[in-house]
Amino acid sequence: MKFISVLIAACALLGTAQAAVNAPDLDLHIRYYSKLLTPEGVTREARYEETMLRRPGHVWVARVLPRQAQGEAEAVHKQFNHVVLPRHVLLENKQLRVEYVDAHGKEIVAIPPSEYENVNFDGSWENAYYLLDPKLVQALPLSAQASSVAGARWRERVRKGVFQRVLWDEQKQLALIIESGDQAATFYRRVEVKPQASLTRELPWQKLQAYAHKEYADFLD
Repeated sequence: MKFISVLIAACALLGTAQAAVNAPDLDLHIRYYSKLLTPEGVTREARYEETMLRRPGHVWVARVLPRQAQGEAEAVHKQFNHVVLPRHVLLENKQLRVEYVDAHGKEIVAIPPSEYENVNFDGSWENAYYLLDPKLVQALPLSAQASSVAGARWRERVRKGVFQRVLWDEQKQLALIIESGDQAATFYRRVEVKPQASLTRELPWQKLQAYAHKEYADFLD
């Protein structure tokens, strides 16, 4: 039985590695939307956008800032606002690293695993690279909903009044749409991903040689 368990685990790892090998390089534009109905009867909505570069061992995510917010973001860079700084997630020798890059101050801020929660990172390389862990996607039943994207299929689950829907592109190894919410319409979240037609050649993490290295603790009071 122990041998079988080890074999199953090895096959799972092999499948994940194979998926990573087959996953193509991508430049993405991502739109986020959420709506929440509070107990006080207030509806709160939030919208924002990000760009993402996906390459072997690298995920680079940057918030798309309105022009009027860009100057403000530069002014507060010393306070380390992780929301407005590009996040660089690396996988080297099976080790995960997370860092934020401040181009204005020419600094790279390393984030230890104990502080992932404080920068809204869940610690999952798979969620960062595919936008949703492929194993979680495969656990969702196929949906009867038709897909307008060739090679992509909807998967869906409803449990205790809460639903989750994912449009998964097998060729790109990517979640194109992620939706979740409850049937009572008290909350709803949607992530919409648009692959770009061309790839960035000058990758931002290749231009950081002159940047100073700092630790997250350097910014704590």
